[in-house]
Formats: sequence, structure tokens, C-alpha cells
Amino acid sequence: MIDQLGPEDAKLLTLARGAAARIQASEGAAVRDETGRTYSSAAVTLGEHTWAALDLAVAQAAAAGARGLEAAVVVTDTGVIDIDVVRALAGVGVPVYLCSTSGSTTAVLWS
Repeated sequence: MIDQLGPEDAKLLTLARGAAARIQASEGAAVRDETGRTYSSAAVTLGEHTWAALDLAVAQAAAAGARGLEAAVVVTDTGVIDIDVVRALAGVGVPVYLCSTSGSTTAVLWS
């Protein structure tokens, strides 16, 4: 549940769920950079191109000048995510919380 996350990470969960809900996507993600700024996105498919929500949220952070990440939250019911993009921007040791669409934390992965 949302109370399993600290207050700052619970905000990421809210942002990730909101991003997915806005476009009725099955996956949403949010990240917090080293300065506390947040970025969120949903998974997007355009024609034959598909981008994961986490990839897009990290790309937004990088495009805004982020040099690292403090945490990430991915909301999905598939249970399958690729966290390499987090490692590419932030290195190792960043928690990536995997949450169900109902908001419960199902796993914590580390970049």
C-alpha cells in the first residue's frame, strides 16, 4: 500500500498513477532527480514504436539537465520492467519501486 513508501516516494506513486490514468495506459512511472525535481510519464505507443513509462520519465529528467536520480516508481500489473535506463543516468544504488495499479508495492529493485 501507499504507506509502505516514505512521503517523497508516495508522491512519485501518485504522479506515476496520474500519468497512466491521463491516457488510460497500463503503465506509468515517475522519478525524482538529485535536486528533488520530479518527472512522470506513461507508456506510449505510436504506430510500431513503443516506449516504456520509465524510459520516458528518465529521458525527461535527462533532458531537463538531471545528473542523477534519488528514486523511481513504476506502476504496472505486468511485473516486468527494465531498469537499465535508471542505471544509465544515475549509476547503481537507486531504488526503483515496482507497484501495482492499485498502489501496493510489489518489489524494490536496485539500479
